Amino acid sequence: MMTWGDEHVLLRTQSFHFLNFTWLKLGDNTMSYTRRDFLKATLGASTMLSLASPAPNLLALDEDTGAARRDDRDTVLVVVQLSGGNDGLNTVVPYADDEYARNRPTLRLQPKDVHKIDSYLGFHPRMEAFSRLHKEGHLSILHGVGYPNSDRSHDVAMRHWHSAKPDDPNCQTGWLGRAADSVWHTNQKDMPAVFVGPIIQPFGLRAEHVIISSIKSPDDLTIDPAPGELQPNRAVESFRADNDNPLLNHLRDCTANASTKSRRIEAVVRASANKAEYPSFRLAETLCTVAQLVRADIGIRIFFTELGGGGIGGFDNHANQLGNHCSLLHHLSESLAASIHDLKKDKLLDRVLLMTISEFGRTVKENGRRGTGHGAAAPIFLAGGKLKSGLIGPHPSLTDLDNGAMKFHTDFRRIYATVLDRWLGFDSLTVLGKRFEPLDILNV
Repeated sequence: MMTWGDEHVLLRTQSFHFLNFTWLKLGDNTMSYTRRDFLKATLGASTMLSLASPAPNLLALDEDTGAARRDDRDTVLVVVQLSGGNDGLNTVVPYADDEYARNRPTLRLQPKDVHKIDSYLGFHPRMEAFSRLHKEGHLSILHGVGYPNSDRSHDVAMRHWHSAKPDDPNCQTGWLGRAADSVWHTNQKDMPAVFVGPIIQPFGLRAEHVIISSIKSPDDLTIDPAPGELQPNRAVESFRADNDNPLLNHLRDCTANASTKSRRIEAVVRASANKAEYPSFRLAETLCTVAQLVRADIGIRIFFTELGGGGIGGFDNHANQLGNHCSLLHHLSESLAASIHDLKKDKLLDRVLLMTISEFGRTVKENGRRGTGHGAAAPIFLAGGKLKSGLIGPHPSLTDLDNGAMKFHTDFRRIYATVLDRWLGFDSLTVLGKRFEPLDILNV
């Protein structure tokens, strides 16, 4: 139950798929409708309404073209979370290292099967598309990424990556949420960030001021109601027009304006035909949606999505790892490559940077159940059109270990700082709370 009176109120629905059923009570007017009704009645694919101040013009669309008025230099970040702790050793494989073969008698990948990067490393056999991206100069591999005193609990480790403040257990916002806050304060006409995917919106997008919308599936990009659902305008008009509650009237006016803009957005998205074929994977569908929204040019700077199912995700392979990990890496490789080629055909790739993250790597030694335990350092992938592609940093030692796991040498917050300062043009000090030395990984 959410109740609003006349006090200072901010409508906060961090993740709309939380709202399976919603009651809105304002004064004497009560109405009920589903999450989908609410989503469509407020903004379709994007919702960010402040009831305490005049409604922000969320998407400053050109009246004639329906396109967003945007600086042509605006860049976009797409973060793909690999939930569960990805095994970096079987992703970027040190096939020529005897320690790799010795520690993984059943999990090791054979030199003849990997896609060779150099005389020491190669991609997993099912990452053919990543191998091609690497040869095309659109993929970077950052080795040995982690942070000091890393935690090996899924929840704690992922929260550290999401908050970017592992030394502050009381931090209540995510690094991308704070980034969204910083750009929204500069231009409240924009919707700076979106989560695309079926899981609960990750903590990394939790902001203090801006509402981060969730798009559960491509169907959320349209606002035509399903049979039996409320028409958006009727949902709004069901509030009495002569109501003397200013918050209620404000909600009605905001929603009517948002519904109009939603139809423009829907028209732009439907007109933006995808020019690359995507495989039939959920991540591919998600990245296709992201590409549509980038092409529609509605001012979103940050996208977040996920592979593995969230929570203790599919990359957490304590037993029988080979088959499941193989499938996930193939989905990642093919989906991301399809997105890169899609964006490239529309000359949008130079504006987009894709980045993978995972809460930790895995142990060097397999565990006796044909699986691996929670580790520490792992590789991160960057993909896009403005990269210094290739291998970044040395591969960690397989003998000098941190409690059975590879040691980190690159703090993940250095990557975040580089992306914030040099790619998005935000202030990393404001977002991260301290300065981190940037990495020379971008051609900007």
